[in-house]
Amino acid sequence: MQVSRLFEMIYILLNKKTVTAKELAERFGVSTRTIYRDVDTLSLAGIPIYTEKGKGGGISLLPDFVLNKSILSEQEQNEILSALQGLSAVKVDETGHVLQKLSTIFNKTATPWLEVDFTDWSFSKENIFHDFKRAILEQRVAEFDYFSTYGEKTFRRVLPIQLWFKSRSWYIKGYCLEKKDVRLFKLSRVRELKITDEQFSTQDFQESTKAQERGVAEKPDVFFRLKIAPKMTYRVYDDFDSGEMQADGSHIVSATWCEDEWLYGFILSFGEHVEVLEPEHLREIIKDRASRIAAKYV
Repeated sequence: MQVSRLFEMIYILLNKKTVTAKELAERFGVSTRTIYRDVDTLSLAGIPIYTEKGKGGGISLLPDFVLNKSILSEQEQNEILSALQGLSAVKVDETGHVLQKLSTIFNKTATPWLEVDFTDWSFSKENIFHDFKRAILEQRVAEFDYFSTYGEKTFRRVLPIQLWFKSRSWYIKGYCLEKKDVRLFKLSRVRELKITDEQFSTQDFQESTKAQERGVAEKPDVFFRLKIAPKMTYRVYDDFDSGEMQADGSHIVSATWCEDEWLYGFILSFGEHVEVLEPEHLREIIKDRASRIAAKYV
């Protein structure tokens, strides 16, 4: 508590130049004697703090003082401000206020080196993301309707643990009160989300942390190879780490992804410009899906 009060005192003095011991005592809820002891502590630590008696007097710092000369190196200051800027970009509560405080203390302007948007072009339900973030930080029970890969609609009550980006999609990891287990829920399948006033403790699900994280984890991965036409070169660069360009300008790409409906839809999104080379069972699935789509237009 004292360390926090000492830093707060420095911040106040950097902004207000001179403050009386009485004002500081009232702000922190301590006696003026405690404030004067804090002044002695700061002085012994090398902070150029001094007091003046009489009208207009009070506690002050030397005019040219900045905290960086006493505690942190130039590199350490930049590292702290950069880290806080990164947290600020993802809208972590109170980070902006702390960033502004330390920028003043270090006598620096934080460079906005990072901006993060947690939504992609196809999933724009930003409120769901930030509602879950709030539920995690405030440890509040979340309620929502959820649509499984089998087309089933279920009502869930979940103790949110983490937001995950996994297999090209956003998920909420949480302890499901209905299933009595830790599960992953894809954000795009969440509907009618409500963050309740009911709070929980991490002890409520610690006994189940060793349970398998079902949902995404239980679906097998598959290695596949595709041949993609030159017209879709931009998709190759967007969606794959690398590819082998052929003499005709097409690309042979390969990856190991979770095999589910998303993967089938992804391959079909290339339309006539893709061919599944392997595995054979995936080739047959895409062939069957394409045939059924074509049958609708006969």
